Amino acid sequence: MTARLWHRAGRAALVLLVLVVLGALWEAYKSWGPADGVQLFGTRVLPRTTDAAMPHLSSIWHAFGSAEVGGAITFGPTRTVFDSVLDAAGNTLQWAAAGFVLGVVVGMLLALLMDRLVVAERALMPYVVLSQTVPLIALAPLVTKWGQGSKLGPLTWQPWMSVSVIAAYLAFFPVAVGMARGLKSPSVVHAEYFRCAAAGWWSTLLRLKLPSSVPFLVPALRLAAAGAVVGTIVAEISTGLDGGIGRLIITYSQQATGDPSRVYAAVIGAAVLGLFVAAAVSLFDLALFPYRREDAR
Repeated sequence: MTARLWHRAGRAALVLLVLVVLGALWEAYKSWGPADGVQLFGTRVLPRTTDAAMPHLSSIWHAFGSAEVGGAITFGPTRTVFDSVLDAAGNTLQWAAAGFVLGVVVGMLLALLMDRLVVAERALMPYVVLSQTVPLIALAPLVTKWGQGSKLGPLTWQPWMSVSVIAAYLAFFPVAVGMARGLKSPSVVHAEYFRCAAAGWWSTLLRLKLPSSVPFLVPALRLAAAGAVVGTIVAEISTGLDGGIGRLIITYSQQATGDPSRVYAAVIGAAVLGLFVAAAVSLFDLALFPYRREDAR
């Protein structure tokens, strides 16, 4: 366990180093790059270096502490950009978490069904893969219209539920594929041993297949968490749901002040949110460390 903690600490240090290098490259290009960007065969491949397109990192940093201004939403007199980004990220996190849980449940159920019935795997797997080719921008308005006025027993459909469903749409795919692969990962020797011991499907699932699927499931959960955040942000923009980080990015881009630093501040908040959910899944990975098998990696 200690070696694993040192390994994760090294990875965290590497991430910080990459961020520092990217920041240095940003400032270098901002200082010495052409004002109109770099063009190749008439197509701009690198952005403009003007303050409207690429503000200095220091400007983005100071934007977090600047006071909010009026616009599409109303802010308090002492509210800062950091407060708005933090609140918006919290709302997005809640909606993404709901979509993540729903997507994980659906993905696991599909994986169990495909493992139990070979015909189900042959019938469902192509559609599971095909589902990810549908663009979210086209899907989000449809889900919103389907949900309007619907009721789940005493529960009335809320606008945020459409956003969570779209997040689940991205989250279920890696879980279904990863767990389906993990359930088939036990070696032939172990599978034959359980078969010779007359173990039923349920006992084999709990004692052999589920522990063997952990090395495949954890990376799938990490991708699902990141996908849920991305799906939530895209759905906020597409459906017009206020209060999240996606709508905050649009709000800042449309404000009369025209300060691009605020837009970048909201984008950084979205990126940090993605890193946060990935780190949360990593903690779950530590809890499942005893179930990892070296031969299944």
